[in-house]
Amino acid sequence: MKKENLTRRKFIETAAASAATISIVPSHVLGGSGKIAPSDKITVANIGCGTQGLREMGGMLQDERIQLVAVCDPNKYTTNYIDWSPYGIRDDIRRVLGDNSWWEGVQGIPGGRDVAEEYVNAYYAKKAGKKGSKACGSYEDFRELFAREKDIDVVKIMTPDHLHATIAIAAMDRGIHVVTHKPIANRMEEGRLTIEKARETGVITHLLAWSNRPEYEKIKGWINAGEIGTLREIHNWSYRPVWEQWTKRPSGTPPVPAGFNWDLWLGPVPDMPYHPNYTHNVFRGWYDFGGGSIADMGHYSLFPLFETLGIDRSPVSARAFGTTTREAKDNVYHWVENDVAFPHSCMIKLKFPEQKSLPSFDLIWYDGGMKPFATEELEADGKDIPSEGLMFVGDKGKILGGFRGEDPRLIPDSRMAGHESVDSSNVERDTEIWIDRVREKKQTPGSFLRAQTITDTINLAAIALRSNQRIDFDPVAMKITNDAKANALLKREYRKGWELS
Repeated sequence: MKKENLTRRKFIETAAASAATISIVPSHVLGGSGKIAPSDKITVANIGCGTQGLREMGGMLQDERIQLVAVCDPNKYTTNYIDWSPYGIRDDIRRVLGDNSWWEGVQGIPGGRDVAEEYVNAYYAKKAGKKGSKACGSYEDFRELFAREKDIDVVKIMTPDHLHATIAIAAMDRGIHVVTHKPIANRMEEGRLTIEKARETGVITHLLAWSNRPEYEKIKGWINAGEIGTLREIHNWSYRPVWEQWTKRPSGTPPVPAGFNWDLWLGPVPDMPYHPNYTHNVFRGWYDFGGGSIADMGHYSLFPLFETLGIDRSPVSARAFGTTTREAKDNVYHWVENDVAFPHSCMIKLKFPEQKSLPSFDLIWYDGGMKPFATEELEADGKDIPSEGLMFVGDKGKILGGFRGEDPRLIPDSRMAGHESVDSSNVERDTEIWIDRVREKKQTPGSFLRAQTITDTINLAAIALRSNQRIDFDPVAMKITNDAKANALLKREYRKGWELS
């Protein structure tokens, strides 16, 4: 066999076959006793080694169905990421490795491909009893990874939002299955291109925001039974953002840190000076790099809801209001024109057309502390509106649940007489369903092919925030019909060499 054609999988299969001719192969090699043979494992490349990439890496390492073969990030190694806690990432890695000395004496929150590579190699070396062995490739550029790693089954995309579509399309062009964090893309045209590429290539795709939510089946049952009459509105609110927000581009031009490839991190976004206010888990608040709170959290609540209720027709209009900002300059307050970052808080109303089993309705999103006022039903029970939630308003009643519909209830409480509630604490969520579906060669319930409505929704919401007026949208033509400037925001202005078509 020629060297250039000898992939990891072929090597393993050939070695196992050769060994079988001269000796009894142990069960752990060929998959006996419930073990999975190395040749039957899914090979995964993880692109994006920041906080969330590292946080989810432990689950893949401990999953016998997976072999993590490559990591990639334009950042080599840093200790200045921002996260939920100062030691959460460190402690997760210590637990997975069974090594309480990992990161000992190092200050800060880890990130970068060197950290990921060390993590993967340390885990597999300990498992194999071969200290210092190398099991994982490490790459700065995802394009080099695709050129050199010939036996990747799945790429898991954990980068900032603006790179999701570019990497996903490059993977699918090579016949590689794709799993990505939300969103599929932070521009509508890119989202549709990515979904069309999935349809064209037939590869298995999965948007990680999908989850199995039996609460939504209960809500659907109540709506279909007429418990709230005709559905008129769906309200969804989150206390996000938790990341720092800005109202204008940062000033100053600090040097690019050693080991950080700013050009690669920018990817398709037009050239701009490096600044740490863009990177390391603060990207999500910028229109260039993120999708705001609705992309961060709305995917989790709305994607499975759309699937359950059969909402597969995209919104036809949107209107949004966001936090306003002024600043003092020369002892005078000046209005800050902000078209670069999502506001500190906002309310967005999207009008959906009639669906197969639902009438036309409004979806109202709130974030940054904005939320509906307590309804008269809640006040009758002496309750306030929760800090996060999901509410369905009909012409004859209301349903209230947690942010993702947890523990839904007809309100006021007296309406629950004779109705069973859903105990969300006992519900099992198959968040890694993509693993078995790839092995079975079947599409997942979180497939890109089912995600156009949610992708259109979050990207139209961002444009509504930037437009300062109601925008009317033709989903079939993918065109905003009443504002040429807003219509241009459906697409991205590409840096030369990064164009998608």
